[in-house]
Amino acid sequence: MLLDGRPLKYRWVIFWTLAIGYLSVHIHRVSTAVVAPELVKTFGLSGTLLGILASTYFYTYAIMQLPMGLLADYFGPRITITISLLINCISTILFGISINTSMAMFARVLIGFSAAGVFVPTMKIFSEWFSLNEFASAAGILMAMGGIGWVLATTPLALLINWLGWRIAFVLIGIILLVITILTWTLVRNRPSELGWSLIPDEVVATPEVGIGLIEGLKRVLSEKYIWPLAIRFFFSYGIVIGFGGLWGGPYLMEIYDLTKTQAGNVLMLMALGIIVGSPLLGWLSDKVLMRRKPIIMGSTFVHCLVWMPLAFWTEKLNLPFLCFLSFMIGVFGSGVSVVALTASKELFPKEVTGTSIGLMNIIPFGGAAIIPPFMGYIMDKVGRIAGAYPVNAYKEAFSFCFILAGIASIGICFMKETLDRSRGEGVYFSEGIHQ
Repeated sequence: MLLDGRPLKYRWVIFWTLAIGYLSVHIHRVSTAVVAPELVKTFGLSGTLLGILASTYFYTYAIMQLPMGLLADYFGPRITITISLLINCISTILFGISINTSMAMFARVLIGFSAAGVFVPTMKIFSEWFSLNEFASAAGILMAMGGIGWVLATTPLALLINWLGWRIAFVLIGIILLVITILTWTLVRNRPSELGWSLIPDEVVATPEVGIGLIEGLKRVLSEKYIWPLAIRFFFSYGIVIGFGGLWGGPYLMEIYDLTKTQAGNVLMLMALGIIVGSPLLGWLSDKVLMRRKPIIMGSTFVHCLVWMPLAFWTEKLNLPFLCFLSFMIGVFGSGVSVVALTASKELFPKEVTGTSIGLMNIIPFGGAAIIPPFMGYIMDKVGRIAGAYPVNAYKEAFSFCFILAGIASIGICFMKETLDRSRGEGVYFSEGIHQ
């Protein structure tokens, strides 16, 4: 137990400081859906270029996942997070004052690069401050904060842009990030011992020893055949979630249904609420009710595919309440189930490659998010704009493409392996079909 009450109280100061920093990561992740019309007007972007601009965040975010973990181990998580947030602050302001497309692209690259240095180091700090039976709850609340960041990037950001303009809005976000950066350096510590406090060793989540090298770990993960159904699901499902919620959903709602920026933000906000509700709910159903991973992941993937049917086939014929319902369902079943899928991918491997498997599986969805939205823009550009706006057929073809990808994810996930042993209530390691 804790030797005194000070670490017990102070760790929540650290938690909320880091959680606010993580919240900012999600604001950048989906903000382009709301600001897209302003970017098109300011820089004269085609749909393809707009998609690439939005996706540059995900290119660098995905690439930097493993390196940021190594930096956190070498320099310490506190300094890694602080420098990352500082770069994020500078690049956000740079984005707001961009004078051309190249400058805006460069700023988004830096934003993705720096955002990658928040999540993994934060988990490392939590492992030093929270006991084994508290760590999962702390991580769950952190994920909910990410969902709140998504919410802030919808209606609140739309209102801010309407009030101040998109440039000043992003400069203001950058200034707020500077404050968060200063608080992080001032308040956060890697472990209680840095403040002269102690925890009984077996009360905290032990940092695992490195059993094998990175290259060997990657080989073992990539050679596991049951990881690939999950990888396919992550790539396609999260890619189309970001394609809609992070970019094309806003223009679609404004151009086809004549919604205001604020109204479109309200619809997209329901996707974020779906993530906030769906993540803990589906995790609870998997752990406590069904005590299975596969039915939850398969069922969610199938439902997510069905959600895209009305968007693909009745693109311009949906009413506002139904659009709100679809947005919420995409959040729950397209993204909310990722917690269960990530757990299943971890349970496929022995402990010595758990970190590698999670790191790799955290890269794959962002690869989808980097590739799919600009390809949707390419499809829409093939149809072309009419009077400066995309017609219904452009969105119909892009959403039909998403429906096909969701179908591929649904077929692929059927070949996943159940990883939770109901009799023991724990994850099991499968290798070459052998239950160990």
